Amino acid sequence: MDGAHRFSVRVYWEDTDAGGIVYYANYLKFAERARSELVRHAGIDQSGLHAAHGIAFAVRRCDIDYRAPARLDDLLEVVTRVDAVGGASLAMVQDIVRGDTLVVRVRVDLVCVNRDLQPVRLPPDVRHALTTWQTNEDPAAAPPAA
Repeated sequence: MDGAHRFSVRVYWEDTDAGGIVYYANYLKFAERARSELVRHAGIDQSGLHAAHGIAFAVRRCDIDYRAPARLDDLLEVVTRVDAVGGASLAMVQDIVRGDTLVVRVRVDLVCVNRDLQPVRLPPDVRHALTTWQTNEDPAAAPPAA
């Protein structure tokens, strides 16, 4: 493991606009699925966390840099890196790539919230699980757009 989680996504008709290009908002869906899979792979049961402790992750901020278009039938890979783990927060960088081409970079800040949507500290086991995915790699070193 190099500190990154990888999630493959095939582009289907439903993901594209009339021109066969991935509709810009669908990259958020690809990134969300990949983040959920990283959390699951880290051993965190989000449904159980919410049922037992009333906490969940909410997106606080999202920055998207569109570098190249993806098209119908492309096989994309979402490479997710945990950039920082705070007391109640989590920052990730997600590169959506096609081969060596960086298609989209997503920087997302998440916060752990209770049922009243107030920030709360990450439980120690959750914090530890996420910290194991933290990487010191520089996300700016990702492959350039073609």
